[in-house]
Amino acid sequence: MTTDNFSIRPMNRSEVDLAIAWAAAEGWNPGRYDAESFYQADPHGFFLAELNGEPVGCISAIAYEQHFGVLGFYIVQPQFRGRGFGLKLWKAAMAYLGTDRYLSLNGVAAQQDNYKKSGFQIAYQNIRYQGLGGGVAPSSIVELKTLPFGKLVEYDRQLFPAKRSQFLQHWINQPESAALGMLKDEQLVGYGVIRPSYTGYRIGPLFADNEQIAEELFQALIAKHPDAAIFLDIPDANPQAIALAERHKMQPIVQLAQMYTKTIPQFPLNQVFAITSVEIG
Repeated sequence: MTTDNFSIRPMNRSEVDLAIAWAAAEGWNPGRYDAESFYQADPHGFFLAELNGEPVGCISAIAYEQHFGVLGFYIVQPQFRGRGFGLKLWKAAMAYLGTDRYLSLNGVAAQQDNYKKSGFQIAYQNIRYQGLGGGVAPSSIVELKTLPFGKLVEYDRQLFPAKRSQFLQHWINQPESAALGMLKDEQLVGYGVIRPSYTGYRIGPLFADNEQIAEELFQALIAKHPDAAIFLDIPDANPQAIALAERHKMQPIVQLAQMYTKTIPQFPLNQVFAITSVEIG
């Protein structure tokens, strides 16, 4: 898409690092190694806006299979705001995802009315909690890398609206991260990932069949980083997840609306103790 000296084009892999840096500058605290995992989720789903050859904005539009998509990284650099560039980015992303998919995003309060005009509705709030790492890891936890990868893909699909094998392969292997699971009768009954972010560490996802499993996984994850700042994004539709955060004296610091078009997917939110990412779902 090109108009005069303004253009929008797909990002290459190295330019996704720029989107991560801009997100960090906005205070979103992305993971330090998220770019590769995010890019693998959909290598065609990142868009860069340029003015006179200078990057001025970005957006991601991740196409998961044929039925689902997630919008994120919707950023225009402060000095270029108010000139319509953001709307052009939005239209490019929506055009890429098409009209057949139902879509998702995490919206700040100031933008929710605008998203509603594009057909989005609020399903619930994702609340970011902050606490401290430490403690002792339970003995019942296993490294995800030691399990057949298919077990992880199958379990994850129960709690996410689409299959995301390529993404997961990279997500659980990020540098300086830990990806842990729990088995019962040789079946995966929960898993979680903790990774370094620009400030401290972020947990996501934390999926578990019940609160006790989530508790043990959470303890194992935070034990990796004593006294470090720990963050996770919890759907307020799961009161057991809120209770877990409060038991560990975590504090809410920000919330975003989980919004969807067309339909709100039906999956067991009572097993979602932390979402994977506000950026790409």
